[in-house]
Amino acid sequence: MDTIIRNGTVVNEGQIRVLDVLISAERIEKIAPSIVLNPAKKIIEIDATGLYLLPGVVDDQVHFRDPGLTHKGSLFSESVAAVAGGITSFMDMPNTIPNTLTQELLEEKYSMAAEKSIANYSFFMGISKHNLEEALKTNTENVCGITDDGLYFNNDEGILANYPEFLEQLFSRTDTLVALHSEDDSLIKKNTEDYKRLYGTEIPFFYHSLIRDEEVCLKATKRVLSIAEKYHTRLHLFHISTLAEAKLFDNTVPIRDKRITAEACVHHLWFSDADYDRLGSKIKWNPSIKTEQDRKGLLQYLLNNSIDIIATDHAPHTIAEKAGNYFQALSGGPLVQHALLAMLELFHRGEIPLEKVVEKMSHNVAEIYRIKERGYIREGYFADLVLVDLSKKQEVTTDSLLYKCKWSPFLGQVFTSSINSTFVNGNLVYEKGLVKTDIKGKRLRFEKIR
Repeated sequence: MDTIIRNGTVVNEGQIRVLDVLISAERIEKIAPSIVLNPAKKIIEIDATGLYLLPGVVDDQVHFRDPGLTHKGSLFSESVAAVAGGITSFMDMPNTIPNTLTQELLEEKYSMAAEKSIANYSFFMGISKHNLEEALKTNTENVCGITDDGLYFNNDEGILANYPEFLEQLFSRTDTLVALHSEDDSLIKKNTEDYKRLYGTEIPFFYHSLIRDEEVCLKATKRVLSIAEKYHTRLHLFHISTLAEAKLFDNTVPIRDKRITAEACVHHLWFSDADYDRLGSKIKWNPSIKTEQDRKGLLQYLLNNSIDIIATDHAPHTIAEKAGNYFQALSGGPLVQHALLAMLELFHRGEIPLEKVVEKMSHNVAEIYRIKERGYIREGYFADLVLVDLSKKQEVTTDSLLYKCKWSPFLGQVFTSSINSTFVNGNLVYEKGLVKTDIKGKRLRFEKIR
């Protein structure tokens, strides 16, 4: 049955207006200040007076753990949490078991998602020292890109950013978007040994920000950028975490024309190194959370369009896997259920305009990856939408968590806003705390880049 959302405050393409939005089947049929309907036609009417209607969030960096690591999370459990947080589409990383290093394994993940995922989905093809030819077969109209994120380049050591000769081979031969994690492994090893001599295995978690410091990130990022510029590669750099790195990116080119793009993650925009004493391993991420100056700098360069998008790097581990000393506690944490709420909180604090939240979490992700007919509230586009109440508070409690791992670095946080409802392909999949799991999301499709 068709649905009309009436009197919602629509935030889209830099404008905020009260509009009606008519959904027919999976798509947006009409957008207007007032839509008159045929009285004989059966239709669901939603009064959105006082609510804000945003395009669904598109998260380009998640680790949903399926297959092989489903004790942490699964395509079902984490997509449920995602739609409850207003995320309607995601792109998943290849560090599952087995690693996604063949086209056959990649397609198996798509088949799993078709049966399990409530949100729309895409999966990155993994790249390592041993599968270059296989990775180059990736279909750019069906797959979001190639990445090393979460993988070791050479069996048990290093990430791709540390192998410039291989980067030359890859960048010179591919027209697929390549998305990379950028830290210098040699500096990490040196810093780790320095602090291990001081503290043994009991390194305080605060020192994660110094072991994986600005220099670690900056050195690797500069290296990768120089090679990408040489070959005019479509390069996307995940989770930029320092002000120094943010200054490296161009803000003079329209998003549609950029060949090199960058993202900031929610945790780097929210937390700082002052939070390690309170949260310890719960905010241990790679790259590390750094200083308040870095946090504010990332926001500054996000607003001036040097940094293009906001993502989560949602990476659930069990609470047992986050326990123990510095070397035992794994890096990463769950974020998809509260990412949009956190950014709306920064809006309430005056740190980012509402229009920019939408631009960086929806519009620009669609532009960078050339996602077909998503990321905007436009007639003819898929109806991936989220209604938010900017004045209804929502506390993060253990009982409210939908992640399989059942913990969050936001536990106890009271957000000013709440997610009222979420639509995926025109289907109401989340409403006021309840998730409908009978209809599944769709595979994302992409424009071919000439």
